[in-house]
Amino acid sequence: MNEIHAGVAGKAATVSARISPAGGLDILSRNEVARLRDASGSGMHALLRRCALAVLTSGSMSDDPRSMFEQYPHFDIQVLQQDRGIKIELTHAPAQAFVDGQIIRGINELLVAVVRDIVYVSTQLEQGGFDLDDTVGLTHAVFEILRNARILKPQIDPNLVVCWGGHSISRDEYEYTKQVGYQLGLRGMDICTGCGPGAMKGPMKGATIAHAKQRRRNNRYIGITEPGIIAAESPNPIVNQLVIMPDIEKRLEAFVRMGHGIIVFPGGVGTAEEILYLLGILLHPDNAGVPFPLIFTGPRQSAAYFEQIDRFLRLTLGEEVAQHYQIIVDDPAAVARAMVKGVDKVRNHRLDNKDAFFFNWALNIPFAFQVPFRPTHEAMRALAIHRERPRHELAADLRRAFSGIVAGNVKEEGVRAIEQHGPFDIDGEPDIMRSLDELLQAFVAQHRMKLPGGTAYEPCYRVRAA
Repeated sequence: MNEIHAGVAGKAATVSARISPAGGLDILSRNEVARLRDASGSGMHALLRRCALAVLTSGSMSDDPRSMFEQYPHFDIQVLQQDRGIKIELTHAPAQAFVDGQIIRGINELLVAVVRDIVYVSTQLEQGGFDLDDTVGLTHAVFEILRNARILKPQIDPNLVVCWGGHSISRDEYEYTKQVGYQLGLRGMDICTGCGPGAMKGPMKGATIAHAKQRRRNNRYIGITEPGIIAAESPNPIVNQLVIMPDIEKRLEAFVRMGHGIIVFPGGVGTAEEILYLLGILLHPDNAGVPFPLIFTGPRQSAAYFEQIDRFLRLTLGEEVAQHYQIIVDDPAAVARAMVKGVDKVRNHRLDNKDAFFFNWALNIPFAFQVPFRPTHEAMRALAIHRERPRHELAADLRRAFSGIVAGNVKEEGVRAIEQHGPFDIDGEPDIMRSLDELLQAFVAQHRMKLPGGTAYEPCYRVRAA
């Protein structure tokens, strides 16, 4: 039973409650509970509080990482150890997470996922359970986090489609993502996204209708996020399996290792980062011949967006890069058919090579794509963006450039760095810099950097030519 006390704290209606975790939560040790309650630098409480508030405001349309705490300044969460298990105590929590005095079941389950992942990752890091010094160890860390979250399903044929795209998209683009999700759902595909709004919500919403029509049960709507981004992209209400990876690089590797194909909808710098991450991996010589369906798609109004992305990719990574993706405009059924065909190739390839369906062990992801990139002003200036480099290495640094802009836009640490030291400087080969500047200006003009209706976008970067 929930113990409820309603009220108003700060600027919004709040509820204080003591709840029993839903969805199953392993027993926590006294040490783990103590660290979850510890607000010092060595504890996990600040991270728990930030991620929990994001879950409790599921469906929020803000992309300001600080606005939630300004709205709920007195919010707190504590994990309490009792004889018969644990309780989660919420103080001044958002009232939208409750209905008639009861916490919404799905939000309760996502809260459990938050506690589970924070405890597991912190414990493994403290005990040296993850070897993070080489590519094999990093991949095993990603696998272990996903396995602990019970996300990996070994008895299912390949059917998991990862959908990438912006949280700030037009209504037409959002409706299109729902139509694509609907067509995928009719064909028995499950959906995995970054768990937020916009192009991350639409495919899941469309797929739920199609799955219901097909009387399909045990559907998976997987959201994969990380602590720096979850506050800006709270989980959408359809997510039924949430995983919080410790950093953006492990989040991206989880997408690529789990997914059997990827669809990219219109987006901004975060979407460009994801595209460059995957293409950089596929361009690596060791991955030649590994099938991985990748489709760029959007409504007719978005055709120019993908034309510009295509030009930028060809200029920076060479004409051959276009062999790794298809562009399908304004045809949701064609997108779904192409993806199903691509996933069939993945299935046959994995059968021939005796590879697992649920985790792509065979794909070589270089260390440069795995090691966490901290976008400081110095690190952004040091990026080597020149075409004489191997293409997969250039893609890695281009990915880092976009990652830095994402941080400056929506991650609390990045926003504070920009406020203190001014915009990031991005330097490199003149032709690439000109193309990059055109691409970023188009993102700004199309409101792809921030959610529409907010304050005018102030660039967190300066593009320079070496």
